[in-house]
Amino acid sequence: MQPILSDDLLRAFVAFAEAKSFTHASGRIGLSQPALFERVRKLGELLDVKLYEKQGKALKLTAQGIQLAAFARDMLAQAARFTEEISGCVAERVTLAAGEGSYLYLLGKALQRCRVEFDGELSLLTLGGPRALEAVLLGSAQLAVGVFDVVPRRLVVRDLLTVPVCAAIRTRHPLGRRKSLRLQDIAGERLILAPAGRQQRESVTRAIASVGVSPQAPIDADGWPQMLCFAKAGLGVAVVNGACAAPKGVALVPVPELGTVTYRLVWRRGAVTSPAIEQVSKIIQSSIAPSTDAL
Repeated sequence: MQPILSDDLLRAFVAFAEAKSFTHASGRIGLSQPALFERVRKLGELLDVKLYEKQGKALKLTAQGIQLAAFARDMLAQAARFTEEISGCVAERVTLAAGEGSYLYLLGKALQRCRVEFDGELSLLTLGGPRALEAVLLGSAQLAVGVFDVVPRRLVVRDLLTVPVCAAIRTRHPLGRRKSLRLQDIAGERLILAPAGRQQRESVTRAIASVGVSPQAPIDADGWPQMLCFAKAGLGVAVVNGACAAPKGVALVPVPELGTVTYRLVWRRGAVTSPAIEQVSKIIQSSIAPSTDAL
């Protein structure tokens, strides 16, 4: 006999999957912590799988837990949509996850078009990189846009735009007048990079070290806008994606040895789709210029 997964059990697990904490999740859905724990335990027992595990002091969903969270959101969304349809008040909802840079420099036209052409409700989550992918895997977002180097096989990928990695330099600086730069050119400059531990900082630092130069201690900046602001102030040379819009007085000069980055649109393979999700996806894809390796 197949296990019966009630709405109450699915809602409880969705809350837990979002918070990854019984204490925080119980407060969100109005259950006591023991009651929430019991519902999640019962779900695992019904399905005969382990839904989460301890990782140090934190709780982490297993692969089966991630699948269940996405399934639960799909089922609850379908039920809500059916209720709206049968009562005659349908409000299609689509949630998009993307980082600050994608919203600022890439998705502006698409968001403007959605406002005019899309009749439903578009919700935006500001989540960068891995967190945006996780949101789609868990079902809290239907679509995500960002620079994703490694994409899980459970997600469908569409390339949107490929741009060079650039040095953001004041136009008054001698390097700011060049059409392209070598690593040697910027290795002796004070670099403006993402905080320690971020992939961008590690990859740039490795590349600079490969040319045999010991770089100065970089200036930390969290996000493209702050990096560009520091570059405009003349504090150093920022390493940014070519999708950024340079402020007045700043030039974006490609550094070919640092390669390119590709912005991608992703959604969950096999997920329950709707005309609304397909419409937003098409608007995003048609609003962004074809891939190019040059500015």
